[in-house]
Amino acid sequence: MTTTGLRLEEITPANLDAALGIHVRPDQEHAVAPVVKSLAEAYVHSGVAWPRLIVDGDRPVGFLMACLDIDWFEDGSVRRSGLWRLNIAAGEQGKGYGRFAVEAVAAELRRRGSEELYVTWHPGPDGPERFYLGLGFRTNGEQSGGQTVGVLPLTQRRLPGGA
Repeated sequence: MTTTGLRLEEITPANLDAALGIHVRPDQEHAVAPVVKSLAEAYVHSGVAWPRLIVDGDRPVGFLMACLDIDWFEDGSVRRSGLWRLNIAAGEQGKGYGRFAVEAVAAELRRRGSEELYVTWHPGPDGPERFYLGLGFRTNGEQSGGQTVGVLPLTQRRLPGGA
């Protein structure tokens, strides 16, 4: 992973095919929706979805989608922001791109005044729980759509375990 060329790009007609070309490992497909579904959801939830392509130099390496100020319980009682989707390309995993994505979403949420970053993950030994817990997320006892809910306070500027 380079540090100078690593960035998020808004999804545009120019990079749409690159975003659609991001695929996780086959053994992870049950745990995260494909990019095409995320982009469809971003279209119908345009007021709260924040989809971005993760690019290293000129190479697309992943996709993320944040949710901004969503009605968490769909009853007006709680509004939350967080990481909705994270897809790191199969051949690009283990290089720090997931950490970069979480840090980028945390920075954007801080900029917007949020104090916490929420995420959900597929439970079980083949899910990303260890990754999220290693970044400082803590479970809050909730489930959402059968997934574990984690929360990260945004008071710290760097995630644990980083360089």
